[in-house]
Amino acid sequence: MQIYLPIAEVSVNAFLLLGLGGMVGILSGMFGVGGGFLMTPLLFFIGIPPAVAVATEANQIVASSFSGVLAHFRRRTVDLRMGSVLLVGGLTGAALGVVVFNYLKSLGQVDLLVKLCYVVFLGIIGGLMFIESLNAIRKARKANGAPPPKRRQRNWVHALPFKMRFRTSGLYISVLPPLVVGLFVGVLSAIMGVGGGFIMVPAMIYILGMPTKVVVGTSLFQIIFVTAFTTMLHATTNFTVDVVLAVLLLVGGVVGAQIGTQIGARMKAEQLRILLALMVLVVCGKLALDLLLQPAELYSLGTEGGH
Repeated sequence: MQIYLPIAEVSVNAFLLLGLGGMVGILSGMFGVGGGFLMTPLLFFIGIPPAVAVATEANQIVASSFSGVLAHFRRRTVDLRMGSVLLVGGLTGAALGVVVFNYLKSLGQVDLLVKLCYVVFLGIIGGLMFIESLNAIRKARKANGAPPPKRRQRNWVHALPFKMRFRTSGLYISVLPPLVVGLFVGVLSAIMGVGGGFIMVPAMIYILGMPTKVVVGTSLFQIIFVTAFTTMLHATTNFTVDVVLAVLLLVGGVVGAQIGTQIGARMKAEQLRILLALMVLVVCGKLALDLLLQPAELYSLGTEGGH
């Protein structure tokens, strides 16, 4: 069933969009990521213009993250205080990111920037997560089923000033690292149409030292507000939010997030991380290929700036 998307100005199969929304919703519930890092490139692949994909996907992330975070609230695995600190940085970063996005859009360079950002970030994050997850699985096997030794808790984060106690995470650390992580993720959210979970989740585990169980729910909590703010800014300044596309992705995403949360609860943390790393690397490879290979229509490259 083909459906016309007025802002994107293309016709797409409605069931394909529902399926993509559902698949990304499942990932959102399993890994604590908004799923935008996967969905936005998938929208590129089916012909949605990058500027529209980025702005609309931020909207879909809000719903799938909200659906996922409800399940985590029931389990009490959301650190609201940590989430609030991340949120302050995130909202500031999102406002900065939209300014950069609008400037590049005026130059006609936004599509290339978005795709290059994806290739670089997905390649780095996917590679690091994959290596770390393999090491964690190896250590767990060597211990013959015994729990792996606890990570050394004290690092440079503990030496910073402005400390605050985060009871749910069992941490007493400076608010500066969470603020910086939030700021960085906010900028990415605006430029790449992502919740930023694929960067925030590893940062919360390895930099802040938060327990994996609490990380997923807290990440989703912060993602909801940052992506909602980003969507609002894109809708009012760029007019690139396609409501028809957003609704179809939302329906699939909300259902998928509930399923994903159930699956995630049954899997080990190391298994979840290695699966996420593999997915990130696959999408990165496909995007890199698309940028490197010669396009079918050479003249389509000059349409934006060639008037």
